[in-house]
Amino acid sequence: MTGPAEDVPDDGYERPVGGAARIPGPRGAADDLDPLPDPLRTPQPAPAPVSAPQDAPEPPPTHAVLKSLLGAWALAACSAEETQAVEDHLTECAPCAEEALRLRDAVGLLHPEESLDLKPLLRSRVLEDCLGKRPARIPVPAWATPYDTETARLDALLRDFGDAEWHTPVRLKWFQEERRRSRDTTVAGVIGHLLTVDGIVATALGLDDPLGAQAPAGGTTRRTEYFWDSERHPATRQVREPWREQGHTLVRTVSFAGHGVAELAVDYGSFALPLGDAFLERAFECWVHAWDIAEAVDYPYEPPSGPHLHRMIDLAARLLPAALAERRRAGLAGPARGLVAAGAPGRTLHLEIEGAGGGGWDIALDSPAAKPSSDHTVAEIALDGLEFCQLAAGHISPEDAAAGQHGDREAIRDVLFAAASLSRL
Repeated sequence: MTGPAEDVPDDGYERPVGGAARIPGPRGAADDLDPLPDPLRTPQPAPAPVSAPQDAPEPPPTHAVLKSLLGAWALAACSAEETQAVEDHLTECAPCAEEALRLRDAVGLLHPEESLDLKPLLRSRVLEDCLGKRPARIPVPAWATPYDTETARLDALLRDFGDAEWHTPVRLKWFQEERRRSRDTTVAGVIGHLLTVDGIVATALGLDDPLGAQAPAGGTTRRTEYFWDSERHPATRQVREPWREQGHTLVRTVSFAGHGVAELAVDYGSFALPLGDAFLERAFECWVHAWDIAEAVDYPYEPPSGPHLHRMIDLAARLLPAALAERRRAGLAGPARGLVAAGAPGRTLHLEIEGAGGGGWDIALDSPAAKPSSDHTVAEIALDGLEFCQLAAGHISPEDAAAGQHGDREAIRDVLFAAASLSRL
């Protein structure tokens, strides 16, 4: 008689009839196993290819989507398709069009001031074109235009300077007597120097002296030293604003002054210049010191435009006879070879300046009052325009000037040294 059947656990073990478990033998490797059952081994037919669904036309973007793209559109960050969709929408939706205009105006405020790294002649061409279409009611005199341009170019260079750049060391160089001299300062110190010397022209026009009532009498060096030694004057970026405002005031004042003001004398202490020449002299120094600053901060700086450079070179050439006579009185130049009456032709040196702004000038050698004459030419000098300006600024010595020379060696030497003596601190 048998008992009730017992549940046998399904634990993977083979069990004999008596119920004792038997441990199975080791399993073979996967590739040693018996083939799969026939139903699984039977190759199944490949499924029929399913044709891709046809692309349905995309619905046009909704008002909400287009409105969300307005910010990217204002920043010019949309794709071509998105830009087209937004602009088509703006022609139909007045609220979005108003919002787009507001966003475009706001984007304009996000952009920093752009640098004025432009060719000097471009500014003149733009102004000339504008004035041709609408002449200025109060025009800037032609002799003041180089100063106006060079101060604007220097200000554009300074505009992006951080605090570190304003303290960058700058070496000012000039020529005195028979050798080159130099003085170390900073970018801010250079602008302070320009401010104080421009102040000489300002006082000649009856404007306030930037140094105040306690300004020292004398020439440019004493005024500059006074500014540098005075603690109450700014030696950082704060010097830019008074310098720039003074420049604007000078140009505005001479523009309203009318004809005749160009002959007003400007006293520099050891010499005087007519106001028209003083503005050219200030334009030249502004460019030279802008060049010094750009070199100190390792930034490229273009020379003035050809017409403006020609005016500056012309001023230096006209000052050479007086500079030569001054050196002769100091015993630094050879004696005059002959005395001639004022206005009479005398010994002449022909100065040929090559390149942009160049030209030819005849220099009287024996007296500033003598009349230069090609029939009395005893020597000739040929110089590149920028090299002549460097010589007149005291940045290169007369011996280092790569000049083409012909004729009287003493006259050539005297004129080259006279050109270098035009420089000063």
